[in-house]
Amino acid sequence: MPIATVNPANGETLETYEAMDAEELERRLQLAEATFRTYRTTTCPERARLLNRAADLLDEDRPEIARTMTVEMGKPVGQARAEAAKCARAMRWYAGHAQELLADEEPAADDVKDSGGSRAVVRYRPLGPVLAVMPWNFPLWQVVRFAAPALMAGNVGLLKHASNVPRTALYLEELFHRAGFPEGCFQTLLVGSGAVDEILRDERVKAATLTGSEPAGRAVAATAGEMIKKTVLELGGSDPYVVMPSADVDRAAEVAVTARVQNNGQSCIAAKRFIVHTDVYDAFTERFVAGMAALKVGDPLEEETEVGPLASEQGRADLEELVDDARRSGAEVLCGGERPDGPGWYYPPTVLAGVTREMRIHREEAFGPVATLYRAADLDAAVLIANDSPFGLSSNVWTRDEAEVDRFVRDLEAGGVFVNGMTASHPGFPFGGVKRSGYGRELSGHGIREFCNITTVWHGA
Repeated sequence: MPIATVNPANGETLETYEAMDAEELERRLQLAEATFRTYRTTTCPERARLLNRAADLLDEDRPEIARTMTVEMGKPVGQARAEAAKCARAMRWYAGHAQELLADEEPAADDVKDSGGSRAVVRYRPLGPVLAVMPWNFPLWQVVRFAAPALMAGNVGLLKHASNVPRTALYLEELFHRAGFPEGCFQTLLVGSGAVDEILRDERVKAATLTGSEPAGRAVAATAGEMIKKTVLELGGSDPYVVMPSADVDRAAEVAVTARVQNNGQSCIAAKRFIVHTDVYDAFTERFVAGMAALKVGDPLEEETEVGPLASEQGRADLEELVDDARRSGAEVLCGGERPDGPGWYYPPTVLAGVTREMRIHREEAFGPVATLYRAADLDAAVLIANDSPFGLSSNVWTRDEAEVDRFVRDLEAGGVFVNGMTASHPGFPFGGVKRSGYGRELSGHGIREFCNITTVWHGA
């Protein structure tokens, strides 16, 4: 895949980039290693000052970087501005909390005495250069939620971004440089996906984090396992959205529309499978389908647009295959389901009912504005349907019954359970999944400590 900015609203190639050659890549790896030796000795307050400055610059740049993201991958420009604002808030959150999150921990005095020691402490030390392999769907947020904690922990970052968002990738390197971070603290590597294996095998790279597809995750995990390097993987998701009889059905249906089509439906944590108790199935379906059908699809640079194009022609083709397979196997298309005429990689908000286990869309992730509806006879049936997926990223449940909440929290196979609301990420909460959605956690204290050397320091009596 070429490294290029291609506007998905019309298919026009705006700019292409040459991949870095071996000499330039080697120079940058040397720089990362050299910078880490000194940057690791800086204090949390020094790092926080730089990260806060980056947040201020990002706020100033918000209109321009939002437009860049929209032109490169098609998200509505209002959502792009919100993404940039969220990134600035996350930077400030880590600048303000890192010292506390990474503070030395003292084991219990009895344990120290029992070990024969006089004192002991657990210290969080940085690992070194960390490779981040990032996707295009949230081209700023996915990177910042890695970079902010990694830099605050004293690591340095090497970004291999998706090949269709090079302008955003280069902007990120420039942003951290303008903020005053030492040269080499954060570098964008303009290379193709074929270079990832070689970079990860380099002894100077100490760990890797990847957000992306399951095949990409398998490849990185395999190499990292061979090289015995730490990885965090955030892969696909096919999140369930369960609605029970006690729920506020009107509100659940309204939020369901946003939960499905946020970011043009191209989000790992978007709700994709809507599992509705039979007692409220008809009422929910009527409201949900009406809401999906009413969405304004159009130019993502126009403020009133709610759903823009998919990010690539191949992405649209993949989505169409899932819908067509379901239709051939008996699914009912309640709205959408047909590619519109005209330029750009648009696909309409679509709702499918009557989905069965034999259909590909039941077990594969639909990365676009396509929702599947399931009717559940009771809570047990809802849990079974929700867990009948290879993925386990997040989940949504709508109920006013606390006993039902307890059951869902206990039994749903997911990294998050959001009650009476849609899944969202926040720097204060750990984020990640189970099963084929990956392992490890981003954000919160869990995220900042993923790429730390957790060191026991023990003193004899």
